[in-house]
Amino acid sequence: MKTKLRAEDRWVMALAIAAGLAMLVIGVRFLTVPHQAARFFGLSNPPGRFDLHHVVALRDLWLALMLIGLATLREWRALALCLGLGAIVCFADSAIVAWSSGSGGAIAFHVASGIYCAALAYASHSRSGNSH
Repeated sequence: MKTKLRAEDRWVMALAIAAGLAMLVIGVRFLTVPHQAARFFGLSNPPGRFDLHHVVALRDLWLALMLIGLATLREWRALALCLGLGAIVCFADSAIVAWSSGSGGAIAFHVASGIYCAALAYASHSRSGNSH
């Protein structure tokens, strides 16, 4: 049985779950309104089918559930690794958006998401008792 959470741990858990819920919303949007989701992401809409949008949606849903699960289970080191790698993806997404559409708002969203993930990765790692 896990011990009672300290206030700092509860905050990290809540912020990680919030990140997971945000990813869940993004994934559902890519499934249900792919044109709007792509525009918000910062990419122009491709004509025709939405196969790629559905791939992105499933990736986001999987990542969301993984973040929520790891936070809920207090798997701090695993959560830190996922969020740290997620920060890299967010920064890479901002570069892709800059090259694709140049949408300032979308670029800022991805950069801010990367900073959020990096800070949360650090906070999650510091929660693990045996940080290496």
